[in-house]
Amino acid sequence: MTLGQLMAQSGLPPLEARMLLERVLTKTSAWLIAHADEAASAEAGQAFAALAERRRQGEPIAYILGKREFYGLDFQVTRAVLIPRPETELLVELALARIPEKAAARVLDLGTGSGAIAVTLAHERPQARVTAVDVDYAALAVARANASRHKASVRFFCGDWFGALSGEQFDLIVSNPPYVAAEDPHLALGDVRFEPQRALVGGADGLDCIRAIVATARAHLHAGAWLLFEHGYDQAEACRALLEAHGYRAVQTWPDLAGIPRVSGGVAVQPDDRNDLK
Repeated sequence: MTLGQLMAQSGLPPLEARMLLERVLTKTSAWLIAHADEAASAEAGQAFAALAERRRQGEPIAYILGKREFYGLDFQVTRAVLIPRPETELLVELALARIPEKAAARVLDLGTGSGAIAVTLAHERPQARVTAVDVDYAALAVARANASRHKASVRFFCGDWFGALSGEQFDLIVSNPPYVAAEDPHLALGDVRFEPQRALVGGADGLDCIRAIVATARAHLHAGAWLLFEHGYDQAEACRALLEAHGYRAVQTWPDLAGIPRVSGGVAVQPDDRNDLK
């Protein structure tokens, strides 16, 4: 059987079949196209069949390959972390717009997971002093490996949100926290079936983690600094209300490329400055 036939008979979409065979053969896409008529070895056929079966059972291809591209960088992913998604790049773009290119701005990423956000920010703004926090040691191991891979300077802590950061203040705080409601039917569909539930579910209405972050972040933000976080498609209004209730100003929501409200945020003010908002 040729390599081309092996992919065609896998029952997978052509792109996925090619990606899996690239992994098995450690070859590029261009090489596979040029050698599609070459005979597949028995060992390659068996290895490819095993990966293809995992994919047919629904396992995310990112976990099978052990990587996913995010903001132009390859990130290691395991089942300990969420798979980075393109819509989260909006959060990165909004953050980069608020980090001076040649200043040692202090930036905090809460619930870093694979480190995709923190590592990307440190990669794009090497002068920034980036800190990343996650409650899970296994996730932090993945994040540290990604920081090392991309030579990104990131300080990592294991803790529950701000628990390991007593007294520290930042010029920007970003987060992609768990925000899916506990009974959301999407949890039983697609890739999320395989992803860590602790990184997805944010309580009964999905807002528990966002409430905790919004309520506590002001104590860790310099006056005039931004808090930015990702949320669900139907949570923008509730998120803006939380920000306003805790005294943030310039509160707003930004849509992703699909037009879905994806990120909300606001500017921290000192208690004495709140009179300026009246």
